Amino acid sequence: MFTGLIEAICDVKSVSPGTASGGSLVVDLGGLAQDCKTGDSIAVGGVCLTITRLQGTAATFGLSPETLERSTLGTLRPASRVNIERAMRPADRLGGHIVQGHVDGIGTVKAVRRHGEFADIEFAVGPELLEQMVVKGSVAVDGVSLTVAGIGPDSFWVAAIPETLNRTTLGNAYIGGRVNIEIDILVKIVRRQLEAILPQKQSLTVERLKQMGF
Repeated sequence: MFTGLIEAICDVKSVSPGTASGGSLVVDLGGLAQDCKTGDSIAVGGVCLTITRLQGTAATFGLSPETLERSTLGTLRPASRVNIERAMRPADRLGGHIVQGHVDGIGTVKAVRRHGEFADIEFAVGPELLEQMVVKGSVAVDGVSLTVAGIGPDSFWVAAIPETLNRTTLGNAYIGGRVNIEIDILVKIVRRQLEAILPQKQSLTVERLKQMGF
């Protein structure tokens, strides 16, 4: 489990997308490697991966076919930079939100609007992701815990503060760039339960939620 608070931006040393059986990724963890060991879970660009080998500061991760299909990791190249977060400890403060590292889909940067040191970043995503988002709710983009500032017909946007732009890869976001998206697990759970309660042929609408006491 992670919090979406990025610890470092690290460099990719090599990536092998592999075949139908998967591939591998090597990342230079720098100083973070001192507190890591084989078997540890690390969020790499928002994707939960397991260290299979650690040589100095170079950590090797296995990439399953599912990971390659659902995330952007297969498109990384040597010298690509990725957001890194180690798994949270039970006693840590939950400063972001609950992030599992289980990517739900890929989004595309649609617009970057700078406001001095701040920026509004808009991401185009499919309806299956948008329908699970709520304004002021949480979302993880490339592993970064963010608040949904607004939702459009085919996109959502966030308001990024200078700290986020300086300490994560979102500071270099560009139009057309692809990012990993993870929906807030709490929203997914609530939606799942409501869908189970409602008749199968009745859609989940705001009016229906009011009738149910929400």
